[in-house]
Amino acid sequence: MRPLRFASAVLAGVLVAGGPQVCAQAAKPSLRAGAAISNITPDLGDEIVGGFLPVPSSYVHDELHARCLVFDDGKNKVALVVCDLLGVHRSLCQEAAKLVEEATGIPPSHLLISATHTHSATSAIGGFPRGYYSDVELTSYQRFVARRIADGVRRALHVLRPAEMAFGTVEAPEHVFNRRWFLKEGTMPVNPFGQTTERVKMNPGGGSSNLVEPAGPTDPTVSFVAVREAGGRMLSVYSAYSLHYVGGCGDAHISADYFGMYCEALKKMQKGAEQEPAFVAMMANGTSGDVNNVNFTNPRPRREPYAQMADVAQDIALKVNAALSGLEWKSAITLDARKQEPGIRWRVVEPELSRWAETLEPNPWGKRPTKTDLSTLYAGRVLRLKAASPETKAPVQVLRIGDVCIGTSPCETFAETGLEFKKRSPFKNAFMVELANGYYGYLPTPRHFELGGYETWPGTNYLERGASVKVLDAVLEMAGAVLEASKQSTP
Repeated sequence: MRPLRFASAVLAGVLVAGGPQVCAQAAKPSLRAGAAISNITPDLGDEIVGGFLPVPSSYVHDELHARCLVFDDGKNKVALVVCDLLGVHRSLCQEAAKLVEEATGIPPSHLLISATHTHSATSAIGGFPRGYYSDVELTSYQRFVARRIADGVRRALHVLRPAEMAFGTVEAPEHVFNRRWFLKEGTMPVNPFGQTTERVKMNPGGGSSNLVEPAGPTDPTVSFVAVREAGGRMLSVYSAYSLHYVGGCGDAHISADYFGMYCEALKKMQKGAEQEPAFVAMMANGTSGDVNNVNFTNPRPRREPYAQMADVAQDIALKVNAALSGLEWKSAITLDARKQEPGIRWRVVEPELSRWAETLEPNPWGKRPTKTDLSTLYAGRVLRLKAASPETKAPVQVLRIGDVCIGTSPCETFAETGLEFKKRSPFKNAFMVELANGYYGYLPTPRHFELGGYETWPGTNYLERGASVKVLDAVLEMAGAVLEASKQSTP
């Protein structure tokens, strides 16, 4: 049996009271919050899945965690969980939600589970076809993670206490770069499907003379929800930043990447961070499917393992920590949540593409393909995509925490979708978290399918071309419903 590894539990803050407002304050819902950390580090030897081909892990550089934060307004509870994983399968999230509801009464609609997308972790997505089918038999590691998520939520509830929360943002544009680039005409390399007609390339050569311009924007904002004791000790910060991952860890090392390093750095900056219940920092992944930490215009020299991710983590932690002193804190807030699974079709495999895959797929799959076998690797992916049922259910969700609205996507979502959500959300304070409640590949916007590139290839992208529109429409609809519900409940 896989041993359970425990780490610290945490959290939250104190009623605002005083003077002639005591009676009025007592009539309002008063926030309580709690948080905890569950260790989800896999066994050594389990395969790391960040690259095209998995490799057995040989060393744990830093432990992986499921970081859990629970809010209670006296009427509703919501729980946020961030896992140091590449992604989480929908069936894993369903199992965790079932365990949480059985033990705590928190419904699945009010539980947000997301992955950071570290490329140095064991898979909690499962084997191919990954997110193609709604229900799969969970692996032993997936069951372990589901149980640890449930344990973390239960432990967070165990330390519920009066709390204050606040919303903040900081800007960190120097770490985010759109990785999809237009190239000069005639310089596009051949893709795995034998084509050179694409207009955009992912991760072009740094400093290349063929670069024209990035194909999309970045979102440089770190959004965060902070929790503290009334006028006192910081107890938790739930953050989101639209940076894919940093990478640069040791060979076959397990690591939480900059997400975990940020959490540890921010914790060290807090006074009384180790006091029970201990401070818990969390870093979710924003909409970063087309964004990374590589400046292709002015590439940096190669660095020692972990150096770059440590610098990024420290800088973001410093910025967030500096912003904590200027926030507006509240103890009387409203909690709410909605969850939908809108019908979205799997990507259609055209007959010509199917014929191409069928001619290649059987040849090398008797042996383990290598990274250079991209054509045969994608041939296999195409045929698995072709075998998928026409329609799936992609979970999307909205959580309201006071005047903050968090929307979700189960995909590696492009930055412009997150920016559009912020722009169109009925809440002033809004942001998106990707890789939430399932894993369904990349989610380009419709215009990017015309440009091509890695994120649009069948087998990297699984869903129909209009999927990003359907996801955004569903999230905005739920955000509006949550806001309207609060208006109707107000005397």
